[in-house]
Amino acid sequence: MAVLKSPREIELMRAAGRIVHQVHEKMREMIRPGIKVEELGAVAEEMILSAGGEPLFKGVTSPATKFPFPSAICASVNDEVVHGIPNGRILVEGDVISVDCGVRLKGYCGDAANTFPVGRISPEAQRLLEVTLGTLDLAIEEMRPGRLWSEVAELMQKHVESAGFSVVREFVGHGIGQQMHEEPKVPNYTDRRQRKQDFRLEPGLVLAVEPMVNAGSREVKSGDSSGWPQVTKDGSLSAHFEHTIAVTSDGVCLLTDGR
Repeated sequence: MAVLKSPREIELMRAAGRIVHQVHEKMREMIRPGIKVEELGAVAEEMILSAGGEPLFKGVTSPATKFPFPSAICASVNDEVVHGIPNGRILVEGDVISVDCGVRLKGYCGDAANTFPVGRISPEAQRLLEVTLGTLDLAIEEMRPGRLWSEVAELMQKHVESAGFSVVREFVGHGIGQQMHEEPKVPNYTDRRQRKQDFRLEPGLVLAVEPMVNAGSREVKSGDSSGWPQVTKDGSLSAHFEHTIAVTSDGVCLLTDGR
């Protein structure tokens, strides 16, 4: 069952989200052709620790992976959908890179993702980023107390597919609070199976909403033997945007927009 958050807890999550936002703004400043992806991870970790926070992702384990996640951020380039590991790869003009950052501060979490262009990107890549960000914006606009999540997810899916892109189904959003992953699961699509796990939005519910959109097929696979990076099965580009969002009595508020 989802645990509803008090106004005090939501403000604590906003403080964690403020650090997440600051990291993303620094990544936006740093990302350019010629930079090594591992530099992004090192700077992000230093920022989080200096602010008194804890990097949520570093040290996370999974039965499907060979070692704990080694960085404070996920940095997924081009066809990498999620869980890309910051490494010695050098970004080049035309790449896109999705940065996912999570922080715990004073016991409460914030989580957000952005996909950044590296220099000048192709018109199709730019359209992918615009549609994916637009999908998150649509969800924020449509979220309100009393509404079933499946109603929002259906609109998100239609927005993506009407643009000729596809919604990743293996990875979805999630509840968030004192833990990074809490109930409920928050899909960016709807079908008969997902509707069986549907839930209603209510004040105090805090969700990490994170559409992941592929330019080609929705199918993904493991990108290497470590089990961490997940890539598009057809090699197409992928984009990922996320905010931590609290449902309020009259709508929603963003907890990772820097306010």
